[in-house]
Amino acid sequence: MSSVSGVKLIKLESKEKYQRLVSKELGRYGIKAGHVVLKPGETIGEHSTDEKEEIIVVTKGRGEVIISGENILEVDKNFVLYISPDTNHDIKNIGPESLEYIFITSKVDKAEKN
Repeated sequence: MSSVSGVKLIKLESKEKYQRLVSKELGRYGIKAGHVVLKPGETIGEHSTDEKEEIIVVTKGRGEVIISGENILEVDKNFVLYISPDTNHDIKNIGPESLEYIFITSKVDKAEKN
């Protein structure tokens, strides 16, 4: 990782299932980001966005996004997905190679939500 006057440059690694890209330790101000690598058939596990919005950018492979355990969207390389606050979701690799994506979350101001 390189850093120049408030700008950080981070290289994506495909060695681990999860790579933290932006976090409190890296000086973030309300956003969180990571790089996820799922093997064929693997899922990230159902979770909720809670009070956050989430953007997912698929960089490699094919997957299913399962919303609230029932609605399924298929995604592959070069798809961008927006997930609103308080949404349960899971991501599963349905392809023969690794599914890789970058997620970015940001807390929503409760006043803006209403």
